[in-house]
Amino acid sequence: MSLAHKHAPQHACRPGIVLAALAALAVLAALSALVGARGADAGPAPAAEPLRLPAAWTLSRPLIAPVQPTEGEHISVKDPSVVFHEGKWHVFMTIRGRPRSHEIQYVAFEQWEEADKAPRAMLTIEPGYYCAPQVFYFRPHRKWYLIYQTGRKGRRPGLQPTFATTETLGDPASWVPGGGLWGERDLEATQRAIDFWVICDAERAYLFFTSNNGHMWRMSTPLAEFPDGFRTAKAELALKADIFEAGHTYSLLGRNEYLTVVEAQGPGGRRYYKAYLADRLDGAWRPLADTWERPFAGEKNVRQPAPAWADDISHGELLRTGADETLPVDPANLRFLIQGVTQRERAGKAYGDIPWRLGLLTPASAE
Repeated sequence: MSLAHKHAPQHACRPGIVLAALAALAVLAALSALVGARGADAGPAPAAEPLRLPAAWTLSRPLIAPVQPTEGEHISVKDPSVVFHEGKWHVFMTIRGRPRSHEIQYVAFEQWEEADKAPRAMLTIEPGYYCAPQVFYFRPHRKWYLIYQTGRKGRRPGLQPTFATTETLGDPASWVPGGGLWGERDLEATQRAIDFWVICDAERAYLFFTSNNGHMWRMSTPLAEFPDGFRTAKAELALKADIFEAGHTYSLLGRNEYLTVVEAQGPGGRRYYKAYLADRLDGAWRPLADTWERPFAGEKNVRQPAPAWADDISHGELLRTGADETLPVDPANLRFLIQGVTQRERAGKAYGDIPWRLGLLTPASAE
């Protein structure tokens, strides 16, 4: 060891230096505590951005129209339900016709431009009145479910939710009828029930329906008891507003929220869609777009090709990002398959004679 190194000053051992370092550490600790306290007082993290719905839509030309059978007549195509599975869109829809008034038809295709040329198949799961389908894959059972509406004379209530199942979505002959979701009941809420819709969260299955009088109802059952649990479930009022029918509820991708779109009647009985938001399926629904002048989708915010073919925007299904029972949709990429018709085409006709066709709404702009 050199002499110079032996006599080098040992500053770290001097008492003054140690005291100064300790004082600095104390100041830092105090500042850290102060920042932590301010953070605690600041409350929860900011909420997610408010949901932004399309301010306007562009309507395609009619994509699916009636294909005439070898016997009888098909008047309209309506009430679509759609999922994307194994590279194809699978659409289930009501056919209004003669001599049979209501039945369900199936079509599958890869591109929407091919929809009207793809082969059609009538489902044979019911001998009488059945319509207004909803299709989804129920993961706990590893089966596809088709929820639909049946009507029988003398039954109370007259319209009831019914289901069928299959393990092969693309085979229209494979559906097996499962019976009604309800037992016989005489509840005020269900006497005018129409347009049944099932959606599930992690714990429960919910059945929503409307009653044509400004009310939307819900029932629920534990997920493990679906579908039989609805037989003993009680109906409760979910939403009271100026709404009519065809209420459809979805989970929103990336958000802990649910979106309900539901049909209403505007001036002259013109159909349009309203939108409501909730934090839970058993929660309260808040209006998002719920007037004729400011609808979710209606004559006021739908642009369409000439000649216009749909100033009535009616019973539709949002295109989902998944096919399972949670019914997810992407709020940043909403698309809406609707039934449409013009006032001129429906003027003077009985409801069953209105020539509804299906077209696709895509966002034209964002709010």
